[in-house]
Amino acid sequence: MRIVPVPCMQDNYAYLVIDEATKNAAAVDPSEHAPVLAAAAEEGVQLRELWLTHHHFDHVGGIEGIAEAVPDLVIRGSAHDHREKRIPKQTTAHEDGDVFTFEGHEVRVIDNPGHTLGAISFFAEGNLCSGDTLFIGGCGRVFEGTMQMMKDSLGKLRDLPRDASVWCGHEYTVKNLEYAAGVEPENSEVAAALAAAKSKRAKGEMTVPGTIGAERSTNPFFRYDVPTIAAGPDDVARFTALREGKDRF
Repeated sequence: MRIVPVPCMQDNYAYLVIDEATKNAAAVDPSEHAPVLAAAAEEGVQLRELWLTHHHFDHVGGIEGIAEAVPDLVIRGSAHDHREKRIPKQTTAHEDGDVFTFEGHEVRVIDNPGHTLGAISFFAEGNLCSGDTLFIGGCGRVFEGTMQMMKDSLGKLRDLPRDASVWCGHEYTVKNLEYAAGVEPENSEVAAALAAAKSKRAKGEMTVPGTIGAERSTNPFFRYDVPTIAAGPDDVARFTALREGKDRF
């Protein structure tokens, strides 16, 4: 399995998940159809499936254009979004813990409510496609769920193997790590990650993928239970303080 990032819109990432043996591919969160179709052609792969982490337009906007160009697509999203009819042309609805097979590769679905009520992540062979739940150095805003939901959703992802790769929905890394540096000014790993991210962006390079292990050392939303970085009587209050601080940042 190989993953190819596809920049879309201003700062979104779609991804091609490619089986090298068959040259079949799934596209994750295609916000636009043209860049995804062009990337598939450049890689010499045939799109078979679309995987959607949530219903926001900047993640699903390319579905209809891809479906026009590629017949008989399997279009996967959450059961919640399927019930609410929020993902165009969705064919397959997933609950937390579902496992499906793509070209012989096992893919696990992780329910991640918080950013939206229907948010999910896809985890396959050490690769996490996290949409807007987990970013490099940050997490998504809590729009539809609660702070408790978002904390618990990130807790599921924090428990994944440390060497798992993180493929997130946006290029927000520098801004996220600038906030993290303010939260933990003495954290040398945050400082090093911020410097590396700034260097990459200055050269026009992407900051994806990250790793779960690096996030556990640098991402304040994985570190809400470290007593020195957030105040509050319990983990939800500490997480809330961090998220509200980032909303104002």
